[in-house]
Amino acid sequence: MRKISIIYSWFVRTITYFLPNTPFLMRFRGFLYSLMIRNCGRNFQVSSSVIINSLFHLKIGSNVYIAHNTVIIGHNIQIKDEVIIGPNCVISSGNHVFDGNSYRFRPSISNKVIIGEGSWVAGNCSITAGAILPNKSILAAGAVLNKPFNQERSIYAGVPAKLIKSIVTS
Repeated sequence: MRKISIIYSWFVRTITYFLPNTPFLMRFRGFLYSLMIRNCGRNFQVSSSVIINSLFHLKIGSNVYIAHNTVIIGHNIQIKDEVIIGPNCVISSGNHVFDGNSYRFRPSISNKVIIGEGSWVAGNCSITAGAILPNKSILAAGAVLNKPFNQERSIYAGVPAKLIKSIVTS
């Protein structure tokens, strides 16, 4: 099923790549992807140059938007409701293992990635295996999220990402 989902993802990207990124067409693209995603909410919007591998193992909430040039690779990735993912992001649930000589021929290890409800991943971010962005949080532009955090309504930034401050709403 994994190989079929990769081929299907490539097919959807290929046939819709030249369609403009209007909300209607991005929802249409998201609908096509959702046919192979095990758990996908409504109003899933995907920009034309997004690369998603292994659709079958994704969980996508409702009202999710993924901007151009974002790459999503791996198993056990969950993007909850009302998430915005900015341009040029990489989300990967796998990490390579060093065998004493190189990283090249060892099997990678996989761990979950969760992007919490109502969160915003700004442009040029990387999110790696084991990372959790809490609900209603912001991952600042250029940050690398490589571990789980649990403080909701917060801003995380840096390489590697760390808690910068809590977001106070009135």
